[in-house]
Amino acid sequence: MMAVRRLRLTLVRSLAKKTSRQRSCAFGLGLKRRGHSVLVDATPENLGMIRKIESLLAVEDQSHATQ
Repeated sequence: MMAVRRLRLTLVRSLAKKTSRQRSCAFGLGLKRRGHSVLVDATPENLGMIRKIESLLAVEDQSHATQ
């Protein structure tokens, strides 16, 4: 049994007037609009994108064990 660290990301601020790099990070994480939530694995790639736009996000830990 391996524990997979999952994060629930919610876009709480608009992407309007944000840089293309910030918009690309949000879309890369699967976020489409303000209020939209997604579950992502806590991989180094995803954590880097989260760090770039952390002021726009609400992040909750949703870890659970998988088989």
